[in-house]
Amino acid sequence: MKSGRFPRKVFWLILKQLIRMAVLLFLVSAAAFFLVSVSPIDPLKVNIGQAALGSMSQEQIAKLSEYWGTGLPPAERFLSWAGDFLKGDMGTSLLYRQPVSHVIGLKLSNSLWLMAVSWLVSGGAGFALGTLAGANRGKAVDKVISAYALITASTPAFWLALVLLMVFAVWLKILPIGLSVPIGMEAAEVTIKDRAVHGILPCLTLSITGMSNILLHTREKMIQVMESDYVLFARARGESKSQIVFRHGIRNILLPALTLQFASVSEIFGGSVLVEQVFSYPGLGQAAVTAGLGGDIPLLLGITVISAAIVFTGNFIANVLYGVVDPRMRKGRKVA
Repeated sequence: MKSGRFPRKVFWLILKQLIRMAVLLFLVSAAAFFLVSVSPIDPLKVNIGQAALGSMSQEQIAKLSEYWGTGLPPAERFLSWAGDFLKGDMGTSLLYRQPVSHVIGLKLSNSLWLMAVSWLVSGGAGFALGTLAGANRGKAVDKVISAYALITASTPAFWLALVLLMVFAVWLKILPIGLSVPIGMEAAEVTIKDRAVHGILPCLTLSITGMSNILLHTREKMIQVMESDYVLFARARGESKSQIVFRHGIRNILLPALTLQFASVSEIFGGSVLVEQVFSYPGLGQAAVTAGLGGDIPLLLGITVISAAIVFTGNFIANVLYGVVDPRMRKGRKVA
């Protein structure tokens, strides 16, 4: 009976999270649209130029305004865009003169592997260091790791990116100064090694700034495990510290750490926007900044929705994992 009820509760938990994600995506896209609409940036002036716009007749300006949709009321423009988006049409980018879906696909392919590698490295390194610090509470290694985590947690990603750029690219000259591929090289000649070398500094920046939360959380959980009754019993049986950590510690802290790691997708994505600007990395973050400054509403809205979907997917997986593990979440009870 219980085994039959469990999948049903999980199903309703997943359905509830999916509805919540859909509502949040709608609200985020609506907020982004109206914020851009009230922005002082004029898409016509930015993309055509003040001088060229001044030499046009009112009829020509009206045609351009109709073509770009800047003359319609914001609510009408948003509903029209939302209807086309649900049909799979994200519109045409005003800056790139290409379909928004094509631009996002190209930029996302550059950013996705960058964020994925940084997410994996920061999660793995943060979990390992947090486990080591928690298992050696109060010792020198714990103090050093904790100090490192607190310092990096308060370090802006763009500042760290500038420091790494100055040290490894300008002073030591062992890594490229920016971009995702060597300058002047044709796309067919670019190898995986070239892309990997150009991604080292951005990945290193995101990994360093992204591991603090998982490190500190894992440390606290490991300390709780090491102070538990069953660990005291294991010590009484003669088990060594390493045996306790691997047999009891990691098994009890892995799933909470994994849940927190999925929830940290937003931090990695937010940091990538600043890091891509510093390293001139042609990814989704840099495209978002360009679209915002250029008044490219279709591209900006498309990036906003896709970015929010990535972040919400991470939070969705985290919530589902937590709800499956903790029965109190499935029953809708508050966890103290």
